[in-house]
Amino acid sequence: MDWSAAVPLALSGLCLLLAVATLVWLVSVRVRDASIADIAWGPLFLVLAAFYGLLGDGYPPRAGLVVALVGLWAARLALHIGLRNRGEGEDPRYRRWRERDGTAFARRSLWRVFWLQAGIAWIVAAPLLPALASPEPARLTLLDGLGTAAWLVGFLFEVVGDEQLRRHRSDPARRGQVLRTGLWRYTRHPNYFGDALLWWGLWCFAAPVSGGAWTAVGPALMTFLLIRVSGVRLLESDLEERKPGYRDYVRRTNAFFPGPPRRAD
Repeated sequence: MDWSAAVPLALSGLCLLLAVATLVWLVSVRVRDASIADIAWGPLFLVLAAFYGLLGDGYPPRAGLVVALVGLWAARLALHIGLRNRGEGEDPRYRRWRERDGTAFARRSLWRVFWLQAGIAWIVAAPLLPALASPEPARLTLLDGLGTAAWLVGFLFEVVGDEQLRRHRSDPARRGQVLRTGLWRYTRHPNYFGDALLWWGLWCFAAPVSGGAWTAVGPALMTFLLIRVSGVRLLESDLEERKPGYRDYVRRTNAFFPGPPRRAD
């Protein structure tokens, strides 16, 4: 892969994401709801994939497949978050910042929320650059097949996990109860595990490219964020106090990677 041409393409992609994030920020200021940043998360990746696909010299079958996979994931995620947030008002995270910062929140949210999100998305999407910009290998490889399989499994974990959680929350008879069935029997966060796995699948498309292995930093960052920052740790910070039985669920069930339930001590 010609990295002397790929680096300017990558930097142009970062500028594009920052521009898109700025437009989304302007809308958030208009409607006084920073939660639209969450809806825009997936589409940022699709914008970058389309940009790399159009301007890169990637092997057409591989490039088309990668853009399609990113597009399907991004559209599904945006729709899911949009429907979940409908009528709920601004996410409590942003509402607390807004109350604390007052009128300064609008301008601070530009870099604190929207530009930060664009920068993280650009790093996570690092595998898309060699996958969509390199003409080699000029054939579909075993790793392409492995990446597609990993993406499919991850996508199913994410979609099925989200749907099982939605049904659980919408059932009045289960209000306040811990979801322990379906995929949630084997991992406390099947949707997060699926999200990480599908990005490792996309990395498989970049791995055969000369110099492409280093882009594992993208899915590695996604996995770290899901486990240690914005995913498992943030979500579970107070669940043991708010939900009876959650402490027992934690003892029996893996936090992230699926595995058989453990016996209680």
